[in-house]
Amino acid sequence: MTGVQHVLNAVSEMGVSAPVANPATQQGGVPFGDMLQSMVTETRDLDTKAQQAVTGLMNGSGVEVHDAMIATEKADMAFELGLQLRNKAVGAYQQMMSMQF
Repeated sequence: MTGVQHVLNAVSEMGVSAPVANPATQQGGVPFGDMLQSMVTETRDLDTKAQQAVTGLMNGSGVEVHDAMIATEKADMAFELGLQLRNKAVGAYQQMMSMQF
């Protein structure tokens, strides 16, 4: 199992769904742009939930500390996954641009 699969499995266990492209179903798979858009949307939603949990904790509106921490960590993990995906995409783009034909 590769490192990316470990991260995707860990993220899916946290309740974040990330579409995984299967090489056998490339023709009928999810387009990369759609996958990226759904990942950004889910990351934004997790961040909003984390902000609400922390605000609720600070206001004393019945949010438990552990719930706020879990929401914050979910948002952080989703952001880190998106950041690493961006870094890999930029690296691949730079590598392709440096090729000589």
